[in-house]
Amino acid sequence: MKLIALDVGTKRIGVAKADSAVKIAVPYSAVEVDGSEYEKIASLARAWGINCFVVGLPRNASGEETEQSQYSRQFAKTLKQALPDAKICFQDESLTSVEAEKRLKGRKKGVKKGDIDSEAAAIILQDFLEEHMGGKTKKSVTKASGAKHRSVQGHKPHKFLTIFLVIIIILGVTAGAGFVYITHNLKPVYPDVDCKVEENKSLEACKEISFVVEDGSGVDQIANDLKQAGLIRDALVFRFYYQALHLTDKADSIKSGTFNLTRAMAPDKIIEVMSHGSDDHVFSFTIFPGENLQEIKAKLVKQGYSTEEIDAAFSANYRDKDYGWMFEGRPDDASLEGYIYGDTYEFYNSDDVEKIVDTALLAMSKTIEKHELKQKFEAHGLNLYQGITLASIVQREANNPTDWAKVAQVFYNRLAQDISLGSDVTVQYAVNLVDPNREVYTDNALALEIDSPYNTRKYKGLPYGPVDNPGLEALLATASPDESAKDFIFFLTGDDGLMYYSITDEEHQQNIRDHCESLCNVSL
Repeated sequence: MKLIALDVGTKRIGVAKADSAVKIAVPYSAVEVDGSEYEKIASLARAWGINCFVVGLPRNASGEETEQSQYSRQFAKTLKQALPDAKICFQDESLTSVEAEKRLKGRKKGVKKGDIDSEAAAIILQDFLEEHMGGKTKKSVTKASGAKHRSVQGHKPHKFLTIFLVIIIILGVTAGAGFVYITHNLKPVYPDVDCKVEENKSLEACKEISFVVEDGSGVDQIANDLKQAGLIRDALVFRFYYQALHLTDKADSIKSGTFNLTRAMAPDKIIEVMSHGSDDHVFSFTIFPGENLQEIKAKLVKQGYSTEEIDAAFSANYRDKDYGWMFEGRPDDASLEGYIYGDTYEFYNSDDVEKIVDTALLAMSKTIEKHELKQKFEAHGLNLYQGITLASIVQREANNPTDWAKVAQVFYNRLAQDISLGSDVTVQYAVNLVDPNREVYTDNALALEIDSPYNTRKYKGLPYGPVDNPGLEALLATASPDESAKDFIFFLTGDDGLMYYSITDEEHQQNIRDHCESLCNVSL
């Protein structure tokens, strides 16, 4: 069973997730409390395929609930309304943010408040796993301020198949003695020591050793130097293990530079650090389904990338990649809008923006293949690019995902009858491209007249391209629309958040008068 934990605050909500089979909670990006937090959390849950939530319930030193506890309970109640099928549990906690900040500052500098919130969520989830899912540790951080706790950061175990392959390459035999020898020498010099635990940091195993890799050094020299520094058990095993990882594309090249290593690191961890950097150099990057390129680029700027690098990465040619087939039907001058798949990814600080874009594009291609979206769109007379474009409109037109398949069917009906789609979200996108601050298009009447291939009020058919990056549910809804709506030509979102459908314009105008006094007059 997979779970999401939430450390609920009035400004941010820390997010963490875990699989009960693994029992390791991993923190993710925090969600800002800005009015859209429920939909963002719901989007994450849908993207991860999770409907079980653990909400931290603060208590004071006497074990009593506080005002913040009631805030968390109300948050859970509202979340349940947004996700009726969700299962929500509470985990008692106190001073988790203090403990989270202490841990993070012990691992890296420049800790952000969002990082602390997500680390706190991971602590809450770890305690829940250990209390209810058969974990090993019985002492709870969330119930005892300052209590020591094993790290909740994920770690990469040895992969049996990789080690088995290494055995074959090195020895060419499957003898038990060879297996024992290899596995023994692939362990850390000091095994079973977690240097992220505070009380272990003073141990000899956890003392950092500054290891230098000179420019041009070969793996033989590096392996011998590591052995001489006491960082590995066997230089020959390390050398062949590294070469085997390269054969299976499981390791990047070791870089020159100075690295802080410990004798508690296994060879695979040492290779990872010398290829990318330590765990402290890893960051999570979340793209929410329905975000457009402008919003994603703004996030990348906050992550520290330059505007020039971001623009270059999004303008690069990805058609020669293995997934280049999915750009069929996309105009050469079109952007990557629509293809950046929403999910939470992990990257090294050394990764460039092109790596981030490439990863999200690959995820999109796998989603298209897995769900046979190309074939399903073609069954409705659309090529893949057109199908993604329509899904992007569906994504933003309805607040509730349960309406997306009906909305998609209405758009198919309008296309079939040669009626303009009349989608306000496409008009909004058109205006945002040229006048994001609304200095020219100051009211809706002007906006609706904008001369743009994205203006589906003015021009019939699909817009020039996608208006956001649709998530899986919107893509599936568009690929398999709800035929119960085959007679409807109009729809609107009422002031109550519900969708109202109609067959004639007269019925539609009546729905506007009855249900859309405020929302239908909101500025585009």
